[in-house]
Amino acid sequence: MHIAIAGNIGSGKTTLTRMITEHFGWTPKFESVEYNPYLSDFYNDMERWSFNIQIYFLNKRFLDVVEIRKSDKIIVQDRSIYEDACIFAPNLHDMGLMATRDFENYSSLFSLMVSLVQAPDLLIYLRSSIPNLVANIQKRGREYESSIRLDYLKGLNERYEAWIESYKDGKLLIVDVNNLKFQENPADFSAICDKIEAQLHGLF
Repeated sequence: MHIAIAGNIGSGKTTLTRMITEHFGWTPKFESVEYNPYLSDFYNDMERWSFNIQIYFLNKRFLDVVEIRKSDKIIVQDRSIYEDACIFAPNLHDMGLMATRDFENYSSLFSLMVSLVQAPDLLIYLRSSIPNLVANIQKRGREYESSIRLDYLKGLNERYEAWIESYKDGKLLIVDVNNLKFQENPADFSAICDKIEAQLHGLF
């Protein structure tokens, strides 16, 4: 079974992935940001590296989904393949940070890849305000994230909300991380786990 956790930068995807896999005894599939050869360059010069980084993420995410579907385990994926094409690439294109020919090339490749894989059995979306995202980004203190532009985060958040509004590919659970502090509050985490079990009940 495939569960994917979606959300903007700093929304808490990795933390929730770790917590629920430990709680349920499931298998995590983390996003390997530390080993991305383009990430630091991208945040310093988005226009130059936008296409490279999106192709890198798309390739990694596609390989992850293929691997997940071959497994007989319940796997929780930190970020879905859809976010690259529905959120990040269009946002870069609209901001003038990705050339139209690159965006069209990327979109064509995504359409091919996504036609070959199944959607997650459950998508968990972490909804967050911009101030909450910024606070979380500052708290974790990754050097390459220190230059993230505020307008970039805002654009991503708007696209996330539009995407979730129209998401029809499978079961969806929305978690408002502005009000549910699952990392600090055991009751909030327990409430999320109860909702996950309720969503998955019909899958068994």
